[in-house]
Amino acid sequence: MLAALLLMALGLLGLIVRRTLVGMLIAVEMLLNGAGLSVVAAAQLTSGNAAAGQLAAIFIMGLAAAEATLILAMMVVVYRRFGSVETSALTAIKDAAL
Repeated sequence: MLAALLLMALGLLGLIVRRTLVGMLIAVEMLLNGAGLSVVAAAQLTSGNAAAGQLAAIFIMGLAAAEATLILAMMVVVYRRFGSVETSALTAIKDAAL
């Protein structure tokens, strides 16, 4: 459980600190991995069904893979359109358009 909490905390910290979309994607992946590990640990440590916890973790992994695919596709579109994936540059472009 401590490792899951550490992964989730590092993911949240990375999401706040990172300036690029790729760094934010990695941070979100760490958050989801921490959640999956937490589900598996909770299923193993309680009297519940351990297989249900493992199935939930597989579902979370599938969700993370789908999320990564969509975010990477969006990053390609943003890079082709604006020439950068830096969040500060995208904010400046948005402010200039208004």
